[in-house]
Amino acid sequence: MKSPVVKRSIVVAGHKTSVSLEEAFWNGMKEISGLRNMTLSELVGEIDGNRQQGNLSSAIPIRHIATRTS
Repeated sequence: MKSPVVKRSIVVAGHKTSVSLEEAFWNGMKEISGLRNMTLSELVGEIDGNRQQGNLSSAIPIRHIATRTS
């Protein structure tokens, strides 16, 4: 059975990092970044810069859900 979690490398603030998310979150983040006329790296960098605690892989779904419900 294929894992729903996909690990991708992304450059955030000039540093390469790996982020593991479910494919649905990756697709949603791509859509949001396109609507905001920014790259996926820029959007993830914004989320990274604004998170209060926890890791980046946890902060992205929280931000994604907040964006979808606002």
